[in-house]
Amino acid sequence: MLFECVSIFILSFLLINLLRHVAGSWGFIDIPNERSAHLKQIPRGAGIGFFLAVAVVLPLFYAELLLSYIWTIIAITFVFIVGVLDDHRDISPKVKFIVLTLATLILAFDDILIRDLGIFFGFHISLGWVALPFTIFAVVSFTNALNLIDGLDGLAGIVSLVILTTFFFVGYKHEDFFIMLISASFVASLLAFLIFNWSPASIFMGDSGSLTLGFIISILAIRSLVYIPAVSILFITAIPIFDTVIVVTRRIRDGKAVFLGDHYHMHHILRGFFAKNTRKTVFVLGSMQVTYSIIGLSLDKNIDEGMLLILFVLNTVILYLFLNAMIRREKKEC
Repeated sequence: MLFECVSIFILSFLLINLLRHVAGSWGFIDIPNERSAHLKQIPRGAGIGFFLAVAVVLPLFYAELLLSYIWTIIAITFVFIVGVLDDHRDISPKVKFIVLTLATLILAFDDILIRDLGIFFGFHISLGWVALPFTIFAVVSFTNALNLIDGLDGLAGIVSLVILTTFFFVGYKHEDFFIMLISASFVASLLAFLIFNWSPASIFMGDSGSLTLGFIISILAIRSLVYIPAVSILFITAIPIFDTVIVVTRRIRDGKAVFLGDHYHMHHILRGFFAKNTRKTVFVLGSMQVTYSIIGLSLDKNIDEGMLLILFVLNTVILYLFLNAMIRREKKEC
């Protein structure tokens, strides 16, 4: 697997470097707005490069394995295509929602479904006929959550890198080669991407990257439920989940549209606190994700998850209150 990952890293590096130079003429440009952390137009669509690197290399070595997950590959490809189109012409949220829903339905043909949530306060929770709609909700929600944190140079890349590395360890521990292969491949491609995306970034991953990564991480999470408890997944993917829950809660509280963008995501608030130091903000959020991922890895499959869920919810509440206090402080200083 090492040779394949090195090959993916090199090809990802070459493709992203090429995209940096042709993105403008191809129409893949991010134009800054009031919520942007950058002030000039930057190429986007690096997700095309790091996804294609994986898509080109893996079939050369693992065609038989990939064919056994053909529906999953088709679903990922659909999400990637809508991400590319969005990078080029800004597709509506409704279209993206429909494609993500259809892609998740396709996953069911490979039996990638959340059928069981484990034991909570002595009760075993089996989803039964709710399994498919719950899976759609979980996958679409997390995919969008990862998309939402793609707001600072290196942030989505670092958080995804930590999450994928964690799932690699899950696959390694339980000898699941599919989890190991997919997670290691995208770790390799993201390492090449971060060379160009580390602050100050010369190219952004775009929705071709963030939507695809969110969808792939969702697949690995569902697959990992065989080996680890459901609450482990919440900790392993904590930062995107925290950010989305906190932002949506605040918007509902303030009577604003849930899907209306603002500059009060975790990374916006922390960057303001750190005097607009992007690298420090990414380091703190990345370190937080590492901590939560380690917690998620340490949990045993057969434990009662009730108290752990309460712990996760308390973490969310504390972060919500802490960030609200930081918002009030920043407004005072302004």
